[in-house]
Amino acid sequence: MAKRCCSIRSGLVNEKIYADLNEGPATGNDLWRISPEPFWISEEDHHRLVKLGNALLSFYESSNRLYFESIDGKAPSWVAGYLDQGKPDAVISYGRMNRFRSHLPGVIRPDIILTDGGMIITELDSVPGGIGITGALCSNYSSLGFKVTGDANGIVNGFARMVRSFAGRGDISLAIIVSEESASYRKEMRWLASELMRGGFNAYAIAPGDVIFTEEGLFLDTEGRKIRIDVVYRFFELFDLKNIPKSELIIYAAKKKKVLVTPPLKAFLEEKMLIALFHHPLLKSYWIRGLGEEAFGILSSLFPRTWIMDQSIVPSYAVIPDLYIGGRPVSDWRAIGTGTQKERRFVIKPSGFSELAWGSRGVTVGHDLSEEVWSKGIDGALKSFPRNPYVLQEFHKGKIYESSYLDQVTNSVMTMEGRVRLSPYYFVINGKAELAGIMATICPKDKKLIHGMMDAVIVPCGSSVTMGSA
Repeated sequence: MAKRCCSIRSGLVNEKIYADLNEGPATGNDLWRISPEPFWISEEDHHRLVKLGNALLSFYESSNRLYFESIDGKAPSWVAGYLDQGKPDAVISYGRMNRFRSHLPGVIRPDIILTDGGMIITELDSVPGGIGITGALCSNYSSLGFKVTGDANGIVNGFARMVRSFAGRGDISLAIIVSEESASYRKEMRWLASELMRGGFNAYAIAPGDVIFTEEGLFLDTEGRKIRIDVVYRFFELFDLKNIPKSELIIYAAKKKKVLVTPPLKAFLEEKMLIALFHHPLLKSYWIRGLGEEAFGILSSLFPRTWIMDQSIVPSYAVIPDLYIGGRPVSDWRAIGTGTQKERRFVIKPSGFSELAWGSRGVTVGHDLSEEVWSKGIDGALKSFPRNPYVLQEFHKGKIYESSYLDQVTNSVMTMEGRVRLSPYYFVINGKAELAGIMATICPKDKKLIHGMMDAVIVPCGSSVTMGSA
């Protein structure tokens, strides 16, 4: 098994996805524990995940529709008010442009925690990292004879089909624009562009400053040739626009129909508070009508209860829907600061439009802190509401799994107990969300939050549907 791990590591190093420790310390997202085999999921869970993609696409469609109905006076005005909270006027205007009104993300990635009670989606990401890493993992494990979800080239082929579906034609040039703020993901996006190019797709991973703007459109210079950009894959966050060179020119070109941009410039679709709105009792009939009974049932079982931490004072007799401490309904957010450790099994996190809203940054876990520190976290979230709203979410503890990995020092295979996050990648192709691959992140069981780290085992997933052996 050690030999197999070393082979996988060599393949990932050669593809510049994984750190070559002979060249110095790792930087960014390029070092993790390598497992000798994929993370196996059951056939039942595999089918659930395949089905989940279209339920999540329907959720984005319904969220998009709800936002615009809120603006148009056909749904409560406070919906758009929440989703626009703290955003500059320019960003709000971009999201409301008629030209992009129906546009939805082409990539959907939920973060799914495996618990003793089943799967829980802690959040959704429509500008996700890990696409290239997952693709490279699937390719390398497949080369050793393992059958993984999506197969060896599922991520690359799915991404290419998504872009062509979005553009409505096949003969296009794609620029994957990676900002400096997202620079730690640049290696994997270069890998993705390179693999797309090998498959006959004109794709380039570039920095925003590499874009050449003219009145005819956007171009890039490669080896002395000027190449027109037909589609921009936006791998930069909308909260960071002011720091991104030529962002205004890129957006201007999109407004003038000189280039297509995906994911769309809709900050409201990147808010964690969408899950809170899903659980709001006044919107239940809207979600059932928009999603249909089946998709509504699927998401109701997967989305944890979530609340927007609005600092507004409510009437004395009012309560926050479905929020209880010690069996008592809550009318003041600060009441959750006084519960016992068991009653504080909540997480506070930025909703979206913030540099703290990704990579587990800005997250506060209630039962992991003293009452004093937890109360300060509540106060901080409430004070931040006018600028950067936070959400409160139920904490769900991950189930313990045993995982094997290669020890980098001894080159021997070790085992550890850890908790698992699944990150399935869905690509929207001709109006359907297709599962192209799944990345499993397994963190040591003493870690409260599961995310990419050097101590984590990161592997592709397979199931009994696709199971093979090396």
